[in-house]
Amino acid sequence: MLYSIAHFLRDKLSWLWNIIEWWNSWFFAIRYGKRVKSFRFSYIPKGCVIVPLSDVQTEKMVDFFTRQPDEAYTFFHPHGFDSKSIKRLQRNKSFLAYVLTDKNNGNIAGYCFNKCFFNGQGFRGRMVDIDYRGKGLGTAMNKVLNEVGFGIGLRLFETVSKDNVASYRSAISASNVRVVKEMPGNELYLEILQE
Repeated sequence: MLYSIAHFLRDKLSWLWNIIEWWNSWFFAIRYGKRVKSFRFSYIPKGCVIVPLSDVQTEKMVDFFTRQPDEAYTFFHPHGFDSKSIKRLQRNKSFLAYVLTDKNNGNIAGYCFNKCFFNGQGFRGRMVDIDYRGKGLGTAMNKVLNEVGFGIGLRLFETVSKDNVASYRSAISASNVRVVKEMPGNELYLEILQE
């Protein structure tokens, strides 16, 4: 229900969604801020460095999203990919986003996030750079998101299309999941369970 309402507001009433996001960010920071600040990753994918989105240059993120092929956006459209949208996300305390960079060359290998709500729910999302696909990075990012989400006390959810085979497999292989609901368009609404 929360998922449907959020998508309706984001897609149809963006001005209202922006106000709600601001309030959610504020309340989330009050409830979870200390936990987020004290959290440290114990799992870091081999050959990568995890950097908070707020510490990455906005234009570098715009370039990352621009260089991905059109098919990468068939199932992935959680937010805008322009400079203004990314800057808004970088300030949002309830948007726990991370960039995985290649240790060897500093390139962005992947991007992942938990879109969190002050009621204790988080929604996972991720994108692997076109040059880093097929190396298990999607599964690794799911583990990163699980660690931070469960580490600060959230219930985690995700939607994934059965038609998006790579994303579906990484969601299943990285996590113990429960199908909450089958949705139109061959999408599954999953709850990520702690192991």
